[in-house]
Amino acid sequence: MPRTLIRLFLDTVEKHHKPAQFMRKTASGWESIPADRAALDVERLAHGLRALGVQPGDRVALVSENRYEWALTDLATVGMGAVLVPIYPTLTAEQSRYILGNAEVKVAIASTPAQLDKLRTATAGMAHVETLIAMDPSPPAQGRERSFADVCAQGEQARAAAPTAFRQWVDAVRPEQLATIIYTSGTTGEPKGAMLSHSNIVSNVESCLQVFDLNPADTSLCFLPLCHILERMAGMYAMIAAGVTVAYAQSLETVAADAQDVHPTVMTGVPRFYEKVYARVMENALSQPPLRKAIFFWGLKAGTEAARLRFERRPVPAGLAFRARIADRLVGAKVRARVGGCLRFCISGGAPLAPKIMEFFYGIGIPILEGYGLTETSPVICVNRLGEAKPGAVGPPIPNVEARIGDEGEILTRGPHVMMGYYKNDAATAAAIRDGWFHTGDVGQFDSDGFLRITDRLKDLLVTSGGKKVAPQPLEGRLKTSKWIAEAVMLGDQQPYCVALLVPNFVNLELEAKARGWDLSDRRALLRRPEVRAIYQAELDALNATLSSFETIKKFDLLDRDLSAEAGELTPTLKVRRKVIREKFATLIDGMYHTGA
Repeated sequence: MPRTLIRLFLDTVEKHHKPAQFMRKTASGWESIPADRAALDVERLAHGLRALGVQPGDRVALVSENRYEWALTDLATVGMGAVLVPIYPTLTAEQSRYILGNAEVKVAIASTPAQLDKLRTATAGMAHVETLIAMDPSPPAQGRERSFADVCAQGEQARAAAPTAFRQWVDAVRPEQLATIIYTSGTTGEPKGAMLSHSNIVSNVESCLQVFDLNPADTSLCFLPLCHILERMAGMYAMIAAGVTVAYAQSLETVAADAQDVHPTVMTGVPRFYEKVYARVMENALSQPPLRKAIFFWGLKAGTEAARLRFERRPVPAGLAFRARIADRLVGAKVRARVGGCLRFCISGGAPLAPKIMEFFYGIGIPILEGYGLTETSPVICVNRLGEAKPGAVGPPIPNVEARIGDEGEILTRGPHVMMGYYKNDAATAAAIRDGWFHTGDVGQFDSDGFLRITDRLKDLLVTSGGKKVAPQPLEGRLKTSKWIAEAVMLGDQQPYCVALLVPNFVNLELEAKARGWDLSDRRALLRRPEVRAIYQAELDALNATLSSFETIKKFDLLDRDLSAEAGELTPTLKVRRKVIREKFATLIDGMYHTGA
């Protein structure tokens, strides 16, 4: 019988009693938190939440960066049978308000004073939000506000009075019970709340642990947002279940420095992180004196050549194997030392990983296991295995997960990992899960070895290389309300940021040009004028001011003609064919990514 999420944690505590179950950076250095203390902290917080009126089934929102208290809140909430609703700390108050309202949250917990202030704005007038809890010290608690420390202290008193109560709550939680609601970006409207049960996530944990070689000697550096189901399942619950020590990076910017302190053996990341590491290593190599630079590129060439042969399941000739061993000592080991020197492998998900990035990491001795999945599938469907990886492929399905190719080449999956449905959205649930199969909206194919390759998307949702999902259509619609813009096409799939191609409203623009005395004889020259670009930059600035940073449009270019159905750029019903646009205007689009962010 599947376990519950809280059982994964408590079983590990009882089995390993690790002196360092979690690690965090404090003002005095890295602190190791023993498993027994963590279990006690979870129990205290659960009692504190119960004292605030949280009952099984109630929703508890969490707005926080990665930290020890994130795990405590998650474990305490699901351990007492309540439902955790994680909210990205980068979301605006308006975006957070929709989630808090749709989920009918009872208690909301914030990390910093800034996040608490955002919650105050987001929950204004919401009677169902009874309590706001602040992790970090902030102005004295008043009204419905409480400090995290006070809630835990109150919980300790309640625990002392009823020492067996928490275990009774734990025993009452059933595997099929709702554990969390995770809101995903929709393609045309408000986000949808994917409902994941304890058994959904536990099944994914246990299947992945049959694939990944993890053990209590390992240390994981946690930096991918825990709001992301990949980090929560693979970087938290799977690590806990395997007895791995989980260390929390201070921020994405400090990952390299933190890694040198804690010496992680495994990490979970998204392609954008690995791209940044690659870029920094290459930038550093190119700045070296000629001899060192030559040695680096010689070593990298030997390492990647050997890696490619292994990818192709071909033997590595003795001469190349000898060069690769020398190259590893001269190059690979030095690069690995910059991330702690102990990495056995990394996991990548959330967006496609470029084959050249994967080859680079294998070439320097850090295997990356790329996988594929969605929030709705808890999340992993497929993943590469150590020693059997293929660049450009996401591996075969994990144990107990079925996947097949349906109509129009769409990837379908079924099994215990598929969500319960979308919260309060029966229509979306019925559209996504048909005859027991979840429809991913992605197009792919299986090769002769059973490895899945993602080839396209049925839906227009953009997924940046950082794993962030952006719904372009609502934003394009807002841009087209401007008197200056006739058409807007957002792009950014598998890229580090979003850009836009804009078709001006030429009638209004040319009227403005006449009024200002600008030359109208050459439309392309007109569109290059700084004054014209400033008009459109102002429109983007106004839109960007209302968005989360990952949604903002960093660059734009102007097209000198309208899009048309005749040219294949629009459907007969005048919808944009995004794939055709990407191909037809590839030069313009590439220019927006290769001239600096």
